[in-house]
Amino acid sequence: MTKKPDLKTTAGKIEDLDQRVTESLNPLGEGAVDGGQEAGQLTARTRIDALLDAGSFVETDALARHRSVDFDREHNKPSTDGVVTGYGTLDGRKVCVFSQDESIFEGTLGEVNGEKIIKIYDLALKTGVPIVGIHASAGPRVQEGIVTLGMYGRIMARATSASGLIPQVSVVVGDTEGMASFLSGFSDVVVMTSQAALHQARPSVVAQVFGEDVTAAELGGAGVHCENGTAQIIAETDEQALLMARDVLSYLPVNNRAEAPRTEAEIMAGSITNNISEADKKLLDIIPDEASTAYDMREVVDSVVDDASFYEVSGAFAPNVLTGFARIEGRSVGVVANQPMANAGALDSAAAEKAARFIRTCDAFNTPVVTFVDSPGFVPSAEEEKAGLVRRATKLAYAYAEASVGKITVITRKALGPAFVFMGSKDLGADLAYGWPTAEIAVAQTSQAAEDIYGADATEEQKAELEEKFMGPYQAAERGMVDAVISPAATRGHLIEGLRLLERKVVPAALKKHGNITL
Repeated sequence: MTKKPDLKTTAGKIEDLDQRVTESLNPLGEGAVDGGQEAGQLTARTRIDALLDAGSFVETDALARHRSVDFDREHNKPSTDGVVTGYGTLDGRKVCVFSQDESIFEGTLGEVNGEKIIKIYDLALKTGVPIVGIHASAGPRVQEGIVTLGMYGRIMARATSASGLIPQVSVVVGDTEGMASFLSGFSDVVVMTSQAALHQARPSVVAQVFGEDVTAAELGGAGVHCENGTAQIIAETDEQALLMARDVLSYLPVNNRAEAPRTEAEIMAGSITNNISEADKKLLDIIPDEASTAYDMREVVDSVVDDASFYEVSGAFAPNVLTGFARIEGRSVGVVANQPMANAGALDSAAAEKAARFIRTCDAFNTPVVTFVDSPGFVPSAEEEKAGLVRRATKLAYAYAEASVGKITVITRKALGPAFVFMGSKDLGADLAYGWPTAEIAVAQTSQAAEDIYGADATEEQKAELEEKFMGPYQAAERGMVDAVISPAATRGHLIEGLRLLERKVVPAALKKHGNITL
């Protein structure tokens, strides 16, 4: 049994502090192992250690304990109250963090637990640094009553205030259910491990109400959320998830008034033409001769950004559009691109929402948007129309038009009908727009245009005439709808010069409270 310090002496008071701090590091006692550790997962503290630079974590509210006395709980008051909070550095930059501890009351949120998260959010907001939440919670602490709901409301209010001001990243590592499941939804990026689950309803409640026997994984496992777009990144382990959170934050500034960190990169000197490399020339034959033949847009993206810098997010959700961060001359950019390998690059409501969300994230944090276009338009189906395509697709046009960061668009092949407009067109607000010689910029595909102009009996000669007149990039260039038709090999050079210029872009804020995006 540990000897009680003599609190009448200074030495005793120091010893008492040491004992209390030691207890906070092991709230359940030495040797206690929770189920997560047995399954090979990290603890709340070791997760923070894996996220932050070594030795940089400074804990806050380590000695906090709940104040509840109902149900004899005054006899069970472990330090930290089920969440570890504090701040540290990530690649040398300050960041705030909270990590829910499922070994203490299953990570449930009570009054003091909620106060700790609110305080760390307030600290992040006041100091203008990102916040990372590591989630593993069974939801509200029922034993403390309705006060827990108030805590959730206050946390959500802070997350809303933080939106667009500081980056918010959630890392879901455990079974997170009930009210706890909604907190990660406020984040800019959600990383989820394959063993985690994120669901509002408990499996037992689903069984009781609907008679369905489902598991937590079936309700909201990583497989579910990577396909519905809730989780942007999936990891196999806690360590991998936390490294991925570090990766994402490396592309973003610490707040909306800062610049993202730049990496060392080769800087282009001289003219665009004189800087075309053999790697650039690989783009000269990337577009197939047959218009119906697909190619991988990732190859285009990888060819024009810095080596191995494209970091895709939401890859499993709406794969007909690519979204991700990259670097060009060491500068962070956001990439949005149609993917001909999926659905011929045709847009649907899911792809529109995915791209719109990503564009708004980039715009909030001073990250230029580079768009690559190859799309025949929107998917023509009854299912899409019934699912609200008209309303949901406008989010994409809204996001492009509203974004005040630098916007550069490159049309590689098809930009037909609404796809031309919605995918970052010059008229929608792109600062610079380029077309490759292979670009097909037109109101509609040749067959549809021929039918509209000549009727159903349009001849092949008439179709060929329309193909020559309307389907290339030059009519758009003549009318200023693209700024230039460029060689594919010159694409990186044009992006570099454009991004250099757009660093000086200034757009005065509109005198309105906010727009009303069609959510």
